[in-house]
Amino acid sequence: MKYKPPKLMTFSKDEPITVEVVNKFMEKHKLEVARYEYLKNMYRGIMSIDDEPTKDPWKPDNRLTVNFTKYIVDTFTGYFNGIPVKKSHSDKEILSKLQEFDNLNDMEDEESELAKMACIYGRAFELLYQDEETQTNVVYNSPENMFMVYDDTVKQEPLFAVRYGVDEDKKLHGEVYTLLETIKISGENDEISFGEKTYNPYPDLPVVEFYFNEERMSIFESVISLVNAFNKAISEKANDVDYFSDQYLAFLGAAVEEEDLKNIRSNRVINYYGEGSEAKNVDVKFLEKPDSDSQTENLLDRLTKLIFQTTMVANISDESFGSSSGVSLAYKLQAMSNLALSFQRKFQSSLNGRYKLFCELSTNVSNRDAWKDIEYTFTRNEPKDIKEQAETANILKGITSEETALSVISVIPDVQAEMKKIKKEGSSIPMFDQDKQPSEKGTEVPESNKE
Repeated sequence: MKYKPPKLMTFSKDEPITVEVVNKFMEKHKLEVARYEYLKNMYRGIMSIDDEPTKDPWKPDNRLTVNFTKYIVDTFTGYFNGIPVKKSHSDKEILSKLQEFDNLNDMEDEESELAKMACIYGRAFELLYQDEETQTNVVYNSPENMFMVYDDTVKQEPLFAVRYGVDEDKKLHGEVYTLLETIKISGENDEISFGEKTYNPYPDLPVVEFYFNEERMSIFESVISLVNAFNKAISEKANDVDYFSDQYLAFLGAAVEEEDLKNIRSNRVINYYGEGSEAKNVDVKFLEKPDSDSQTENLLDRLTKLIFQTTMVANISDESFGSSSGVSLAYKLQAMSNLALSFQRKFQSSLNGRYKLFCELSTNVSNRDAWKDIEYTFTRNEPKDIKEQAETANILKGITSEETALSVISVIPDVQAEMKKIKKEGSSIPMFDQDKQPSEKGTEVPESNKE
């Protein structure tokens, strides 16, 4: 089953946000939910092979699934932000506030989940809110129960967002987030009504969208047909194995009585003979089925290569990765590195949106434009050849600045701090001066006694 990637929902910013408007966009969102559920099921290993027509009872009917989709998502997210994003700021006071904000919200786990959702669904949402102690909190949301509407201008800026769900009694509950207020919504049978309204403490919409690409496509959406073909091929191969384990015994040129069949099963002995010319025509053998091992294996290998090539995610479980190092490993990870760079730009843009909202509240930081000076460091979680890096740094030391040379070595988290340590160690006073000899008591020897 194929689903088209969703388009941005847009609405005029000059029009009021009424119950009818919200209900109209909720109906549009419900049409997308089927696609999101399909993508989530694929990640969980619930594939299309399970929906294939049931075969006759006497036929083997294996439904095997190889969860390429989960492997692709988990491998890429581990490569992309297995090492958490580092944030730095020139103002130590603001940096301290940012770190408090991150620690309060367990931001490393938050960003890991946002990246994983964006890879699965193509997009994810983050909601910011103030708690009872006026602290800014964040929570990630799946696009299955949340959507955002943008204005219809060239900039397509966020206009409003809706978060909703249905309880056990099939009653709908949720909120509409606008630039000015948060509105409670409730209803049933596709009829909603507005409820309590509260003031929006942020100057902008308190919802940030994290998306994998402009098309809002899942990382594995382009290979769904290949994954389904692989599952079908390997399931049919398992059916063939079951067929071969249930072969038929053929008796040619001889009549077999029921009592004879029992003896054959019990004693594992077959002794049939004929008289005269009939003796030459007696033949007992198993019926052989055609062997398509090589054809099936070639198909499975081809599908596997196409799946990883199309998604641009490296198959790090491949045996060739274990023996690769240096430039060879870099080339094998080049496609995934390019994909990560593309996602990084989108992810950083969303991070800017989050910290902009945080800095716009005077209760958080004194400078509302502080978010503009936040520097993000994304580190790829990949194997490192420290020896090769050290040799490269040593060569660069005579060509580039010391800072550039040290930046090549991945075990140095902070180059500036490392340079200060090196300078401190180089300028430290040695225990004994080369021009002086210590006495037995540890005092300096008089000049007149020196020879």
